[in-house]
Amino acid sequence: QVQLLDSGGGSVQAGGSLRLSCVASGYTFRSACVGWLRQAPGKEREGVVRIGHNGNTDYASSVKGRFTISQDNAKNILYLQMNSLQPEDTAMYSCAADTACYGKSVVDFGYRGQGTQVTVSS
Repeated sequence: QVQLLDSGGGSVQAGGSLRLSCVASGYTFRSACVGWLRQAPGKEREGVVRIGHNGNTDYASSVKGRFTISQDNAKNILYLQMNSLQPEDTAMYSCAADTACYGKSVVDFGYRGQGTQVTVSS
């Protein structure tokens, strides 16, 4: 059974930083497509960052230069370092993974964590 467990969310002031973690069980991140998505209250899910089959990393324009995805393949953990957080970054953040992601948005990846809440105050 595949499980993705997100953690690391919290409440910070604008300009602050958080690092989210996603631990996988029953699944290996090493050769998978991985990424992070978020959903703010009253809004649709939004892709934050995606690593595809070729290893290319694509960030949403709204987070480019502020957020960084990384993974520890030995520990099978996915991270999202978020710097210079702004109130508009407030959302539930979830990691996601899929074995095949050609032309697929991260919001449509087959496996998703339960989410961790990030709240940024001004």
